[in-house]
Parts: sequence; C-alpha cells; structure tokens
Amino acid sequence: MKRLLTVLAAAVPLVTAAVYLPTATAESGGSTAAPFRCASDSLALKAPSGAKIESVAAVSKPAGDVEVPPVTPLPGDTVENVPAHCQVTITLGHVGAEDHAKVQVWLPEHGWNGRFQGLGGSAYAAGDYGSGLAAAVKSGYATATTDAGVGSYLDVSWALDGRGEVDRTLLKNFASRSVHEAAVVAKQVIGDVYGRSASYSYFNGCSTGGRQGYAEAQSHPGDYDGILADAPGINWDEFEVATAWPQVVMNEEHSYPSACELTLATQSAVKACDTLDGAADGIIGDPAACHYDPRRLIGTTLECDGKKVTFSAADAAVVRKIWEGPRSTSGQKLWYGPSIGSDLTVLAASDGVSVGSPFPVPSEWISTFVKKQSDYNVATASYSEFQKLFRQSQAEYDKVIGTDDPDLSGFRKSGGKLLTWQGQADQLIPTQGTVDYRERVEKKLGGAQRVDDFYRVFLAPGVNHCAGDGNTGPAPTDALGSLVDWVEHGKAPRTLDAAVTDASGKKVTRDLCLYPRVPQYKGHGDVADASSFRCVAPRH
Repeated sequence: MKRLLTVLAAAVPLVTAAVYLPTATAESGGSTAAPFRCASDSLALKAPSGAKIESVAAVSKPAGDVEVPPVTPLPGDTVENVPAHCQVTITLGHVGAEDHAKVQVWLPEHGWNGRFQGLGGSAYAAGDYGSGLAAAVKSGYATATTDAGVGSYLDVSWALDGRGEVDRTLLKNFASRSVHEAAVVAKQVIGDVYGRSASYSYFNGCSTGGRQGYAEAQSHPGDYDGILADAPGINWDEFEVATAWPQVVMNEEHSYPSACELTLATQSAVKACDTLDGAADGIIGDPAACHYDPRRLIGTTLECDGKKVTFSAADAAVVRKIWEGPRSTSGQKLWYGPSIGSDLTVLAASDGVSVGSPFPVPSEWISTFVKKQSDYNVATASYSEFQKLFRQSQAEYDKVIGTDDPDLSGFRKSGGKLLTWQGQADQLIPTQGTVDYRERVEKKLGGAQRVDDFYRVFLAPGVNHCAGDGNTGPAPTDALGSLVDWVEHGKAPRTLDAAVTDASGKKVTRDLCLYPRVPQYKGHGDVADASSFRCVAPRH
C-alpha cells in the first residue's frame, strides 16, 4: 500500500512543479483600476447560464497557512505563508441535467501580478484540492479550478447512472466543458473584484490537467494566452486501455515477474544504454534509441525479499512484450508501451506468483466506462478480449475524451502558446503518445518549423510521471516562467532549465532539448553540469 500511495502521489502535479514563479511580471500588473472588493454584491456573473455564487470569503490573515485535507488515497498538505486573498465559490449547472460543477476562484488582495492561472486536475479529479490554488496566490496569480461536478482522485461513482449507462453529462464536464466554463467564470470574477481584466491568462496542469490544457487549445482556443500542459493524458481512449496491457501479458504468458525482477530488467537496460549519449550518468538520454533485449538476463539469480529468484525466459518474454506495447491478435501495433528505463513495477504489479494487480486508473476506466461492470478485472483478460476492449474504448470515447485532434489552427490563429514537457521515464502515460500527437500536428499544420512557432515539446530523460518521487533525471525548474517569457516577450524557449538532487545530495542540472533534438555529452566536463551537454538530432 505504501508503494501505491507513492505512485499515486506522483500522478498529481507537485506544488513546486505545478505553479512556478514567473521570470517576468505582467506589464500592467501590481495596480488596480478600482479598490479590491471581496464581497458578493460586487460580483455580477453573466455567463454561463445557471452560474450561482455559493460563497465569498475574505481570508485576511497575512502570511497564513492553508491546510489541504487528505483525499483518499492521497495525504493532506500544508501550504505555508499564503497571503491575504479572496475565495469565491461558484456552482454551475446545465439545462435538462442535474449536474452541479463547482468552481473555486482565489484572488490575492495585494501584489496581484495582473495574470490569471487556471489549474488542472489529476486522474479522475477535474481540479486542484487547494495546494495549487494556494501556491498560485503566493506567486501573485489570481487562480481558479473546477471539480466538474464529478468525484475525487479515484472516485468514479458518478460515472454510471441508475440504468447502468455512462452519465454523458458528467463525462462531458470532466472531458472538457467544465474547464472551459471555469475560465469564463473566473475571468468575470477577476474583473469584478479588481475592477479590470487580467492582462494575461495561463493554464497549468499535468496528467489529467495536461489533457485539459490540450482540450482548451483544441476546442476553446481563446480561453488562454499560454498553456502549460505536461505529461498530458491525451489519446485517453487509447492509452487508458493500453496501460492495462502488462496485466494482460502476464495473464496470457502465465508469468508474473516479481518487483525485483522487473527492477532488474529496468536497471540492466539503463546500464546498457547509459552511454548512448556519450555520458555515463545513469540516465538514458534517448530511450527510443535503446534496444536492450531482456533475454540477456535469462538465468540471472538475484535476492528478492530474502529469497533467491532466477530470471526466466518467461520473465524476459513478459518484459519484452510490455516494452513493445499492445498488439492485436494478428500482431498489429495498437498503442505504445512504456519507455525503456521507466518503472515497470507500477503497471505490471502482481503478487509475483499468479495474480496481477492492475493500476487503479486504467482499471477503473475499463471496468466502469468500457465494460460498465464495476467488478470486471482486466487482469484476467485474454489477448483477444483486450483487443475488443481497446477498439470499444476508441469507438465510444474518442470524440468525447480522446483530446487528440491535431488541428490546432484556431489556437495558432488566436496567438496562443502551448508548451509541454514529459518525462522519458513516465511510468503511467507512454511518452511516445505525446510524440505521436506532436507529429500529427506537424503533418496537419505545415511541418515542424511552423508548429514550433506556437507549440513546443520537451522530453526529460530519467524523469517519471509529473516529476514525482524517484526521478534519476533533472526535471524542469521554471517551465511556467519560460511560457510567460514566450507569451509576453516573444522569447520562444529553445531549452528548459532542469535540475535534480541525486542520491548523494549533489545537484544535477540539464538543459532539456526541444523535440526532436536529444542531449549529447560534449566529451568533457562534469556530467552533472548542463554545460557539458548539447542538443543534437536523434540518431534513430
């Protein structure tokens, strides 16, 4: 259970990673055209219809702490020294439906930087629980988030109605509608409280939040000037089923490698491909160029929980199939597998003997939304059943929550900027799915150079999902600041500053390369220093 909590926490954007201090301030920030008014009679919501102000609260204690309650299975949090601010809560509904989506808007009383920041969610939560809101206020932003009227992190009790059918109203809220409506409402609240509009609007999210950012760019291009959408859960209808593939492989191959054996495979691959970028630093600089064969480990004996275990041919077959990614019964590639070097013990969790343990997010998607049977266990599925599940998910949900439309022409025309980074060791969302989307945008909109004008992707070697615990590679330190500079000063980022503290306590820095370029060691200098690397074209 402790390991599960660690992995689940990694799926939630960290406060330090989700709300960066900007490198510049809005030109007109820091002053208001009218007195700050945190009162319900100062708010005059005009749209969307059905919006209702539930509460307006002035949190006047300067430099106070914000306590964020625990949300099963995530622990609580405390954000310290949050300045005085106004908290506005609004509910939204839709004609003919019984949904009640909540929007929270927090506005700093002093030192507003003139910007608005919308915050995304994680897993099945559409919004932030309070940590991100508090951190954004500390950074000078007026900020907002929405719960979309659905459940919390792993709660999908809302998904099926009394007839056992998917509640399409709530699914539409979760997929895209509510994040758009939150932006509309928040901008009105900002105008009413400060007496003027925000100078710039930004969206910030990772995982589900990253997918929400792409939904905004695709469907509501005028909502935000800049969108930071990291490790995005786009291609939702495909990757959510695809990430259950390891469970199906173990079931069909009748082999359940222990966590020790899976870790051995990952560590051996990293060791074998470590120097592909010229540096022996324990990081695979370009996993796509790593072709390590786990069959090299057959016969290797290792200690695992006090017992000797031998890596078998069946174990190798399971690992190889997981890395290759899901295929149809005829061998057709359906989707991407996890990058070599990512932690396999999450999606391929089991008792190490005969029973699989599916990761909850894809498991809930398949059982509740695809099968519509809450007790369905994907760990018992065959290859043919998996293929049916994959195709059914595509057919039913691509248009609803796929969030993979490559036509970003509206966002480009609006002048918006979309910035994405994702860990090359992402253990929950296949990194190649993000790459696939970027390449489809290039084909749709005239090639890489034209797309780089408004949409840039950076991959972070050795970094896991949303830069959670356990990274071996440096994660971005100020991606939002880079986006702000791009939007407000035209400084398109060629690299992203990144850092991590290694096991010895030493700080390791890197410049993350603009896709498709990859890092290459110069042949001299400290491998822990960014200046020892340059970005080059990939060799694969």
